[in-house]
Amino acid sequence: MITFKEVAKRGRGWLPLIGVNALIGSAVTLALPAILGRSVDSIVAGAGYTRWLVVAASLIGLGIAASIIDAFAGAACVAETTAWLRHRLVRHVVRGGPGGTRDFETGDLVTRVSANATDAAQAGPAAVTAIAAVAPPLGSLVLLAVIDPWLAAAFFGGVLLVVLVLWTFAMRTADVSLAYQETQGRIAALLSEALTGIRTITAAGTTEREERRILGLLPELHRNGVVTWRILARSGAQAAVVGPLVLVAVLAVGGIQLVGGDVTAGELFAASQYAVLGAGLGNLTGVLGELARARAGVRRSAEVIAVEPVAHGTLTLPSGHGQLTFDGVSVVADGNVLLDNVSLELPGGLTVAVVGPSGAGKSVLAAVAARLRDPSTGQVSLDGVPLQAVSRHALRSAVGCAFERPQLVGRTIGEAIDPHAVSPVRTLAAARATHAHDFVSRLPDGYLTSLRKAPMSGGERQRLGLARAWPARRLLVLDDATSSLDTATERQISRTLTEDRHRRTRLIVTHRPATAARADLVIWLDHGQVRAIAPHADLWHNTSYRAVFG
Repeated sequence: MITFKEVAKRGRGWLPLIGVNALIGSAVTLALPAILGRSVDSIVAGAGYTRWLVVAASLIGLGIAASIIDAFAGAACVAETTAWLRHRLVRHVVRGGPGGTRDFETGDLVTRVSANATDAAQAGPAAVTAIAAVAPPLGSLVLLAVIDPWLAAAFFGGVLLVVLVLWTFAMRTADVSLAYQETQGRIAALLSEALTGIRTITAAGTTEREERRILGLLPELHRNGVVTWRILARSGAQAAVVGPLVLVAVLAVGGIQLVGGDVTAGELFAASQYAVLGAGLGNLTGVLGELARARAGVRRSAEVIAVEPVAHGTLTLPSGHGQLTFDGVSVVADGNVLLDNVSLELPGGLTVAVVGPSGAGKSVLAAVAARLRDPSTGQVSLDGVPLQAVSRHALRSAVGCAFERPQLVGRTIGEAIDPHAVSPVRTLAAARATHAHDFVSRLPDGYLTSLRKAPMSGGERQRLGLARAWPARRLLVLDDATSSLDTATERQISRTLTEDRHRRTRLIVTHRPATAARADLVIWLDHGQVRAIAPHADLWHNTSYRAVFG
């Protein structure tokens, strides 16, 4: 979990610098009216005003320097805090696995990591600025009391009205800022969803409908924005009215005291400047608005960080060839039973096909075997060790996964095959084994070709996905990972898998009878249960089994 205080404290060395400069600025602001007042009295007296003007000029220079340093420190503080928060958010998103991010839309997560993290990073500087902004009015009250108690009384009454305006603004703007950010996230989620399926949308001729669907939230965003600006405008107008009233009240009382000889002309000038400082509290609406956005950003970031990362053990795997054991494994999601008390013991080194009708639980079985999700009950073991007890490094070195629609990551084709860049030899070996080398070698820059610019078919992308999974030492889990390959290439890769010299276990989710026929064993799933486990030839006599393949 993350809190506003924790984010604010990430400013480290910058926050003290911001605070010191804010105090220097406040001191200059408070000292300058008194110094200028002395200058006025000296000018009226006709002597000694030069040194007061020099002091005033020095104070102005000091104030300018403090403002410049404050601007730099504030920007640096926000940048560092944003970077820290984004790293933490991305780490939680990635380590939360598929299950951890299931409750968030992709576009919404992107908004939280990008825009909302920047808003949250304003927490420290905004909090320090807000606290420091209280010093000039309080100092003005004290100094006015020193000049004349009646001036302080007039000032105090006006400042109370300004504080009331600010308090009302802060209360109203907090919820609106959160609603605005949430609506932004929902729009981003819809846009991300549409971009993922842009080819389907274009082919179906539903472009205008998708546009209306995505932009349908704009009125809600507009309403939240209008409410925010109305609150800001109303508070600004109230402050604009109250501010001059403070000044008029102080000047009126000061004028009476000047006529009575209780204050000098210079003191009246200083009093008017202090009254302006008190009225300037109304300008805090901008700072309070930043605080509200920061609190909303922290809250949305906290929801992501609250996702528990996938816990890994510390054990390594003993020697073995990938014996896979399912012991009473059930998976339940949203009240639906996806796997129902599955118990299997698959010898290491075999090719095992997983077949069944749509919705039978094939992909769920594959995900549980690769520990891409954990079972609701029961456990899965690899070479006798429960997957949850295996260390992250040992697990991901032992188990490789390839999918129907692989998401390739990296800058180049080579990095997509081997993200860790272990060695060019390993990259080439994996590409040759999965027949990806056949098309990569024809690209202008070979394995250095930009992944983003490389022209690839669905089958070629699948071959790269297979190549990425190929170095796994114990278990290869292929979830319909050859569905887009042509028949000849699929036969070649299937032969490579079944004749795997590394003697690893291959768990292959498939819809093709030829793939099932080449496997050593077939797991036949139906409605989350194992209906049978046997060689394909033995099951083929069953008409229900043949119906699985259409």
